[in-house]
Formats: sequence, C-alpha cells, structure tokens
Amino acid sequence: MNDTLSAGKVERTTDIHGISTISFFHPSHNSLPGALLTQLANTISAAGQDAAVKVIILRSEGEKTFCAGASFDELIAIEDEAQGLAFFSGFAKVINACRTCSKIIIGRVQGKAIGGGVGVAASTDYCFATTQAAVKLSELVVGIGPFVVGPAVERKIGNAAYTQLALDAAEFRSAEWAKDRGLYAEIFATTTELDQAVQTFAEKLAQYNPEALTELKQVCWQGTEHWDTLLPQRAAISGRLVLSDFTRQAISQFKSR
Repeated sequence: MNDTLSAGKVERTTDIHGISTISFFHPSHNSLPGALLTQLANTISAAGQDAAVKVIILRSEGEKTFCAGASFDELIAIEDEAQGLAFFSGFAKVINACRTCSKIIIGRVQGKAIGGGVGVAASTDYCFATTQAAVKLSELVVGIGPFVVGPAVERKIGNAAYTQLALDAAEFRSAEWAKDRGLYAEIFATTTELDQAVQTFAEKLAQYNPEALTELKQVCWQGTEHWDTLLPQRAAISGRLVLSDFTRQAISQFKSR
C-alpha cells in the first residue's frame, strides 16, 4: 500500500447551526502521513478563522480505528534528521492548530487511538468516545517515544497516567480507563449514541456567546503558549531516534507481521 496523501483525505462541511465537521481518512487504519497531517492542521486553522463557524467537530471515518498514528511507510523512509524533524513536526502542527484555534473543538472517537491518535484526541477541547475507543502510546515499542504528543496527553490525563501509557507501550488501556483519567468526557456503547451525543452537545455550544467560548478556550489552554517552540523541539528528538538501527529494525519487524 502506498502511503501518500492521494490514499487519504481531509474534508470539512458546515451545517446550518454553524457546526463545522472536519473528517480525516486513510485506508491504513486512519494513519497520518505527513501530507495528511499538514492538510489536517491547515483545515483546522481555516475553520477557526471562518466567521460562519461556531464550533468544530473533529472525527475520522470508519469504525474500528480512530487513528493509528504515524505512517510506518514514511517512518522507514526517513533518511536524515531534517526529514525526521519535518515528519514529526506534522503532529506538532495539528496539536498547535487545535490549541490556537479560536473555536471549541469536540472530539468524536469511534475506535482505537494509537500513538499520535491519542495526541489528536487529547488536543480536542471536549471528547466523546465509544467503549471500543481503547488507547495505546506504542512509540517506545518501535524505538522512539511519544515526545511530540506527550504534552497534549499529559495535559489531559496527568503525569502519572501519561507515564503509565508511555512506558507500558505494548498494552492498550480501555476507554473506561481513559474516561476515568479525563481524556474522554463521556463514552457510549454504539456509534449511533456517540453521534447523537456529539451533535446535541455541538448544537448546545453553538447557541452560546462565541466571544465567551473563545475567551474560555484561551483560559483552558493557559500555560501552553510555549508549545510553538516545545513541540518542534520534541519532534527533533523523535526525528533523531527514528534513524537508529534499533528503530529501523523494530519498524521493519512490525511491518512484516
């Protein structure tokens, strides 16, 4: 399978309530190659600047996996630190786009979130999920670490839970576990119930004073202003580690399963 932007997509629609839905898809379990990450970040930023938009829903397509994180095809193709920095900066761009977006972003997580996918979910302002939405930070298994997404995940679930996820990298934690630690606000048994809850909450937010919502979002993200610098620094760490023999062998073994 060729991991290119042409194999995936990002779409945005806005309804009569001013609710803008951003949806991403990739046939490889909604993994995110670099071009798709850039498009997703740009789409989030554009929605935030659109005067017609009152609230944003961030979701992926499909049922079993919300987002499988980084593209292994692109990881194994990285040849130097500059390419590594550029790739991992894609996740930094998405996180920072969510952080600086003036509109409240509701996350809709219908399935498993892995690696960078956990970071995307953690970067939303209020996140709904199904009971199938288990989480795993698997980066250490392939020789890197959740350096870029770490600040977003830690902000949501705290240092102790983040450390548990980061170090026990081969194991999934249940959606119930994630809800108990604040990553998910609510979880539902079916996607139908999930979608009803997401839409109801979005319509409720769309009726509130947009200026008040913007000010509240800034308060909620207070203390993260340095992420414009921090996340690229973290991306450089991953970009260096991905070149190691350990990581290349680990990724090759993982892809051959």
